[in-house]
Amino acid sequence: ETAITLPLALLLYALLRGQPLRAALGSLRGQAAVLGAGAIAMLLTPGYRSFFGWSLITRDLPAQLHRQLQAHAYLALHTALVRENTRLKQQLLIDAVQLQQTEALQQENARLRELMQAGARLSGHVVVATLLAVDMDPFRHVIVIDKGTNAGVFEGQTLLDAHGIIGQVTQADPFSSQVALITDPSQAIQVEINRTGLRTLAIGSADVENLSLPYIPNNADIKPGDLLVSSGLDGRYPPGYPVAVVSQVRRDPAEPFASVSAHAMADLNHGHDVLLYFPAQAPVPAPKPEIGSKTKTPVKKPR
Repeated sequence: ETAITLPLALLLYALLRGQPLRAALGSLRGQAAVLGAGAIAMLLTPGYRSFFGWSLITRDLPAQLHRQLQAHAYLALHTALVRENTRLKQQLLIDAVQLQQTEALQQENARLRELMQAGARLSGHVVVATLLAVDMDPFRHVIVIDKGTNAGVFEGQTLLDAHGIIGQVTQADPFSSQVALITDPSQAIQVEINRTGLRTLAIGSADVENLSLPYIPNNADIKPGDLLVSSGLDGRYPPGYPVAVVSQVRRDPAEPFASVSAHAMADLNHGHDVLLYFPAQAPVPAPKPEIGSKTKTPVKKPR
């Protein structure tokens, strides 16, 4: 009974959906084979003929076809819904990835705008460089950028971001440069307290985000929250550019100097873009001692 009614139901369903008769018959070859086998079985088997006749009397053929159409329509709808659900899940995943990329690009554009606005405030000019690598040694705060001597980079050149001074170039190669952050233990920078104008040295520490100010007298006017800016006396660093904010001041009456630490203003642990600072005037070179020179002690002539 099913062998006959199901192919007929499938054929009617295809025709109701607007499919041409030839195409509908072509797509139902397997069902047509089942229909033919059912018809042959019905003709050759007396018991099947009597059973089918009894079924036609007790159950209406159009009603059976209608139930078969309803069942097939339900299965087709369920299959379509499953496929649509799968497609929507895949599209949702793709959209989520694209949204993350868009947010990352928006944040990157915001950082670049901040860098350009920071560069506009300087007397010299700046060039954007991209971070290539970070030294994983916890006791060395060193990064590598994608600009070298071919782009005019020189040793001792200052790196900035939109918030403060990052460090200076320690090795310049043709296509890349090595930069020591201001928090590297080997680095020191001349700073002044923005509130009072007191000049001192800020020295790198083992902490990648903190500086030490070891030469602040105990009676100096300094307190947490004071802004430290570059003095610019050597012409290497832009004058008045933010360096750090004082985070802790401890005074010991038994010691001549206070223990002062400051938090770096530059975003040393984040971002991929930095500014190379080219001063308007060439920086003043540090004096170098003459090799082999000896200091002569003046000889007093006898009276």
